[in-house]
Amino acid sequence: MEVTTERRDGVLTVRVDGRIDGSNAAGFEKTVRAAIKESDRAVLIDCTDLSFISSAGLRVVLLTGKSLMGRNAGFALCSMSEPIREVFRISGFDTVVAIHPTREEAFVSFGP
Repeated sequence: MEVTTERRDGVLTVRVDGRIDGSNAAGFEKTVRAAIKESDRAVLIDCTDLSFISSAGLRVVLLTGKSLMGRNAGFALCSMSEPIREVFRISGFDTVVAIHPTREEAFVSFGP
């Protein structure tokens, strides 16, 4: 798994390449938490290159979202392949976390 981050207009984008599973979910969580700054108004996880996510990875997504909601910051995911989207659909996470088809649509959802 490789994680890269970038900021644009107060939105932190976290791009994941590879798998998030039990062997690296804690490292993913640590990386994401370390990247989030108090000044970030939203966090977007770009799943373009995410090839697999386990329940441990879903847990990290949920905890990150809850943490951001606690400080009124936006949180969303975008650009999922159909197999990854299916994992979110089956687990019910698609009703808890905003999922957008593209990065740009996610940015628009965060407002100005």
